[in-house]
Amino acid sequence: MRNRLLVLLTLVTLGLVALGFAVTASATDEPNVAIPDDAATATFAGGCFWCTEAAFDQTEGVYEAISGYTGGSVEDPTYEQVTSGATGHAEAVQVIYDPGLISYDELLTIYWRTVDPTDAGGQNYDRGSQYRTAVFVHDDEQRALAEASREALAESGRFDESIVTEVLEAEPFYAAEEYHQDFYLKAPDYYQAYVDGSQRYPFLDAIWGDESEDS
Repeated sequence: MRNRLLVLLTLVTLGLVALGFAVTASATDEPNVAIPDDAATATFAGGCFWCTEAAFDQTEGVYEAISGYTGGSVEDPTYEQVTSGATGHAEAVQVIYDPGLISYDELLTIYWRTVDPTDAGGQNYDRGSQYRTAVFVHDDEQRALAEASREALAESGRFDESIVTEVLEAEPFYAAEEYHQDFYLKAPDYYQAYVDGSQRYPFLDAIWGDESEDS
């Protein structure tokens, strides 16, 4: 967490956060996508939401991936409140998708390839319950699929240690501050510095090889 706060402190110092990231239009100006009424919702906590959002954001069939907070006791918390660990929230991403183009099972496959599901204390160098992994399910079908997927992963022998990622009922989801949305596009150099320092992807590459979402 300290490393991420240093990144944000640098951004604040440069005036990027205060200005809403005055970046080039080519990096962030995307056409508004009309989301139909039959779109489905999935919610995943995978440690740093910058990374989790990036994994889903450009996936075919995904309308949008929103960084935010869920699973806590405070209504509409701020980033500072959540990262303190006092609110009980986890950083998470809500994925709005077309179930006709991508299935929930396929989203789970992407999710497992972006996290260390054996780490109960956070992810990489982001430590604390606010960086825990969890699948927040929105209905009984999602629960059945998520639990079956988790069991299959546990039985695969991919990881030496037990899978600790929980499957939980979806709770209120609060979108994070605008400067967190599409962070990997708004501040690619800072995002890459965070990713490199965290060693997130070398770990995933060692586990999944060519199947890693970073490959």
